[in-house]
Amino acid sequence: MKLAVVVQRYGPSINGGAELHARYVAERLARHAEVDVLTTCATDYVTWQDTLEPGVEQVNGVNVRRFRVGRERSPDEFSRCSERVFRQTHSVADELAWLDAEGPTSPALVRYLARRSREYDHCVLFSYRYYHAYHGARAAPEKAVLVPTAERDPAIGLSIFGPIFRGVRAIMFNSPEERAMIRAVAGIADDQPSVVVGVGSEVPAVTDPERFRRKFGLHEPFAVYVGRVDANKGCGELFDFFGSYLREGAGALTLVLIGQSVLDIPAHPRIRHLGFLDDRDKFDAIAGAELLIMPSYFESLSMVALEAWALGRPVLANGRCDVLKGQCIRSSAGLYYDGRLEFIETLRALERNRWLAATLGRNGRQFFREHYTWSVIERKYLEMFDRLSRAPVARVMERTAGWFERRRPICPPSSEVVASLPAGPSIAPPASPPDARATEPSPRSASGPPDPHSVSRSAGGHSRFRRGQHRSRRGGGSSASTRTQ
Repeated sequence: MKLAVVVQRYGPSINGGAELHARYVAERLARHAEVDVLTTCATDYVTWQDTLEPGVEQVNGVNVRRFRVGRERSPDEFSRCSERVFRQTHSVADELAWLDAEGPTSPALVRYLARRSREYDHCVLFSYRYYHAYHGARAAPEKAVLVPTAERDPAIGLSIFGPIFRGVRAIMFNSPEERAMIRAVAGIADDQPSVVVGVGSEVPAVTDPERFRRKFGLHEPFAVYVGRVDANKGCGELFDFFGSYLREGAGALTLVLIGQSVLDIPAHPRIRHLGFLDDRDKFDAIAGAELLIMPSYFESLSMVALEAWALGRPVLANGRCDVLKGQCIRSSAGLYYDGRLEFIETLRALERNRWLAATLGRNGRQFFREHYTWSVIERKYLEMFDRLSRAPVARVMERTAGWFERRRPICPPSSEVVASLPAGPSIAPPASPPDARATEPSPRSASGPPDPHSVSRSAGGHSRFRRGQHRSRRGGGSSASTRTQ
């Protein structure tokens, strides 16, 4: 079997979520098939400037073919295009202009895929919203397996992506919430092959938190954030809420930030920014933390939350992100907050209640073993490839709009489309093959500690975890009962 993995950037020093996801999957699938990675020469996700040489190289034993970017991104042009398609009535031509402005535009990559697609059994396309995935799916629809990495942001409401979701051979979803969102926005048929698969992680078997503490002079208890320090990742609100926690004297935690920053970081002795760290330091930091904080509003899957759970650490997540909330509920391994008060109270609960933190950590470790070890992830990919190889191509990619049709201003603002979609977390965990489950009993089902989601929060006397309704803003839609906070 020969596979193409197509992604916007690729390399061991590129740690964007989708790019790291693609590299992990490519390296794991290379154990079972011949894998070619098709990508660009860009390393910077802001400008898409060519910084690597075009051609073929080996990266961790995987064949990587790089293509030049046709043009660099203009932030001003991209901002103008985004304002138009996200906020105003517009045309398909406007959406295609937005796609080009977002980048990285690489016609050479798409031409190569169109010419050589017959050499591959399947083409695994990462990140639906980028040029390579949109045009790559149209260049080789009969081979296209899409890994959308979709978030609940205005891009998902653009009309050009519906035919892509409906026309590819299969979709590998990151989470039940991503699957529900894409099915709602694109009207995907029930018989289209798809599976919730997610991604594993290279978590070390042994960590050394004390080595990390000595290296960085951290002797106090700390909470850790791992990722790009960016307002789009909720870091501005995190600084605001953590500042309130400090001012109220609510606890003794220090906030440790790991990752490159594009945001001003408050100057405070209990907020430490360590910058980008290698994997050894990162995993030692997570293992030594009291908890991981995930403040992001938009995720398709949180890899770092899975890594924290693999290391037995609890997670505190932004409850306004359906995916993060769903991960916490399905795992019984994290708390989530909605607003400043809940952030302070849940952070204080995890800091002071050692039993609660330990129980959540044990649940997280079990959840990771059952659903996100590489044996589970690889099996889901291989089973999908086998299914597709035995089934005829059942659908045809819808044609692109003609010259006049694509210029008619009939597309609604994509932000309004997204606002109309059902929202809320999914409760049921992703199915795992029976032989992939851990043999030890799950702490969640054993006698003894109750489900931590029965814990009541102290503020206001309200239940911290209460039964609610799956929210829908679409008129006339039915609602499904789910457990929410």
